[in-house]
Amino acid sequence: MDLKLLLISTLLGVLCYSNAQKEGNECINANAKYCGECIQAGAKCGWCTDPDFLQQGETVSTRCDELQSLIKRGCDEAMIENPHGEQKVLKNKAVTNRRKGAEKLKPEDITQIQPQKLSLTLRSGEPQSFDLKFKRAEDYPIDLYYLMDLSYSMKDDLENVKNLGTSLMLEMSKITSDFRIGFGSFVEKTVMPYISTTPAKLLNPCTGDQNCTSPFSYKNVLKLTSDGKKFNTLVGQQQISGNLDSPEGGFDAIMQVAVCGGQIGWRNVTRLLVFSTDAGFHFAGDGKLGGIVLPNDGKCHLENNVYTMSHYYDYPSIAHLVQKLSDNNIQTIFAVTEEFQPVYQELKNLIPKSAVGTLSANSSNVINLIIDAYNSLSSEVILENSKLPEGVTIAYTSRCKNGVVSEGENGRKCSNISIGDEVMFTISVTSKGCPKEGKSEVIKIKPLGFTEEVEITLNFICECECHKDGIKNSQRCHFGNGTYECGACKCNEGRVGRQCECSSNDVATEDMDRTCRKDNGTDICSNNGECVCGTCECKKRDNPEERYSGQYCECDNFNCDRSGNKLCGGHGRCECRVCVCDPMWTGSACDCSLDNSTCMASNKQICNGRGTCECGICKCTNPKFQGPTCETCPTCPGVCTQHKECVQCRAFNTGEKKESCATDCTDFELIKVKDRDKLPQPGDSSYPVMHCKERDANDCWFYYTYAVNNNKTEVHVVSTLDCPAGPDIIPIVAGVVAGIVLIGLALLLIWKLLMIIHDRREFAKFEKEKMNAKWDTQDNPIYKSPINQFQNPNYGRKAAAL
Repeated sequence: MDLKLLLISTLLGVLCYSNAQKEGNECINANAKYCGECIQAGAKCGWCTDPDFLQQGETVSTRCDELQSLIKRGCDEAMIENPHGEQKVLKNKAVTNRRKGAEKLKPEDITQIQPQKLSLTLRSGEPQSFDLKFKRAEDYPIDLYYLMDLSYSMKDDLENVKNLGTSLMLEMSKITSDFRIGFGSFVEKTVMPYISTTPAKLLNPCTGDQNCTSPFSYKNVLKLTSDGKKFNTLVGQQQISGNLDSPEGGFDAIMQVAVCGGQIGWRNVTRLLVFSTDAGFHFAGDGKLGGIVLPNDGKCHLENNVYTMSHYYDYPSIAHLVQKLSDNNIQTIFAVTEEFQPVYQELKNLIPKSAVGTLSANSSNVINLIIDAYNSLSSEVILENSKLPEGVTIAYTSRCKNGVVSEGENGRKCSNISIGDEVMFTISVTSKGCPKEGKSEVIKIKPLGFTEEVEITLNFICECECHKDGIKNSQRCHFGNGTYECGACKCNEGRVGRQCECSSNDVATEDMDRTCRKDNGTDICSNNGECVCGTCECKKRDNPEERYSGQYCECDNFNCDRSGNKLCGGHGRCECRVCVCDPMWTGSACDCSLDNSTCMASNKQICNGRGTCECGICKCTNPKFQGPTCETCPTCPGVCTQHKECVQCRAFNTGEKKESCATDCTDFELIKVKDRDKLPQPGDSSYPVMHCKERDANDCWFYYTYAVNNNKTEVHVVSTLDCPAGPDIIPIVAGVVAGIVLIGLALLLIWKLLMIIHDRREFAKFEKEKMNAKWDTQDNPIYKSPINQFQNPNYGRKAAAL
């Protein structure tokens, strides 16, 4: 079972490696026939121009490979074509450091983006990156165009807007000293069913005694001006109009404001369009209700400041508006009533650099709305690029305030930018292949809502430098049947072969095939190639390191003996299925080292004097000794004591080497087992096993085995210590107490017995004396007379004297 698993895993590894090589080496997969094709395959591809580089049987496309592979195969690095892209900055004017109140500059003299123009030379697959700086300039000029819905429902709003000019001028002066304002109005297309076309309603679309002006689609009332009073005057002269349906024709008006730059008066500065309404909008397709089927052409149709083609062209689509607003760098502010907030929020999500504000019922808050929306729009910079040529991609990485780095789509923008802040973008441009015509292309990158842009000229490397030195109709290419360039023949149409020696019509003839068979065999080119012009061109392998070669493709460099899963043991090269070993190596798989240094023991003896050195490996002659230099003796006395401290610290984290265990005890593999029965036994293994029993400082025993298996030291240790059981206190105390009690009782019994014996002896003695005693019957033997007689010692002396 283990063998099967090993074979399966090896096979899977080989397949994975093969697939990785196939997918990864784009140079081989390109099958390039000339140098230009090769360098377009990928950034890692090079072309060897050495005329003698190809071996017998190799195709011209073998010249194209990764650089290291070409060098390894013998191509001089100086003869490898490997061009690289480059970049040149053509205009790099520094961003403007301008303060409000300083000398007034023309809008075209203010720079917020750097660099402004550069040229990139692109090699296929090789990105060219550059940094783009953006700085929001202070006191930057602003043009604001107020586009208002003048349907009847906006009557009270018009009254408040009449004084908007001077008030807004005053507020905007806090932001910029160069501010201009304009005004336009819209109602609806002047056809049924959007308005009533009866003569009376065309004159006055309002009901009752209301005096309204005739309906219209869009009027440019006031082109952009710095005269706020003029704004008030002209707006004050405007009258409300009316229509039949609720949605208005605002999209027609937005389109004309965007594309009629000259009549609106837009400058190349910040352009704001305030769109004020209390209703929804018509869009592309709605014109069919009025019989209008022609799509909006996106062109200016103002005559005398009035849109004259509303009855001819349909409403523009949202995508069309987005394109025109972006092309003309206009940022839109939708000032709408709360009822239509959700609708315009969705529209905002489709129009980049736009904002939505809630308009009060009578537009009294319009100034604050505009200021807030402007601050929101100007605090965010979003980069966009023009249409890219086929095969060209672009990637953005932003480095915004506070060190925030973003990539992908978020890498295009930075938010919360204040006046004077600098942000950086890293822009990477990559091409895959070359454009069909190979001409230069121009792309532009700009921040949305700003007129400044970066112009980038893209040049493409489609041919190698050696292509210029090509010799047409060269004699090297079989009497002029091709162009000799970059070390190889580029055949003319209809010619094939390494030297263009054959016609494409005569390639597969029987006579030519005969010369491609070895020893008159049946296999053409040994089944490892194709016969082209009587010469074998060997197949390519998925792995670029593997090649067929030879006159009949009978040789290869990958079918030699292996050792350690490496071709020729990693110590030689495979030539025609035979290993050519490196110096100091020998054997069919170059796996036998002639170097004896690996067999040198610590005592400077080969294999410790107990073995022989074969292919750099010791073969121990004494079965007791093992290890790479025959110095390990698992069964010799002292092995257990020698390894006791390391086994103790690694298995139980105790002992004298506890602190230095990580450095001193790493020369063996520790394997824990549950009990002693699980330890390896001497008869179970083909190598000696030493059983050890050691005791620690706590008088606990631990058991382990020590063995050397294939130069790897293995220690199996029982995971639990065998410690002596501690005393049972309760039985001991109970026994002591019981013993004391029993001894006391025994002593009392002995004392009692002795007293009984003593009393009996005394009693017997008494009885004996009683029987032997002779009593005087007249006198009481214990009676004593109460009379005592005393004699004066001096009595006799006195009588004598007398």
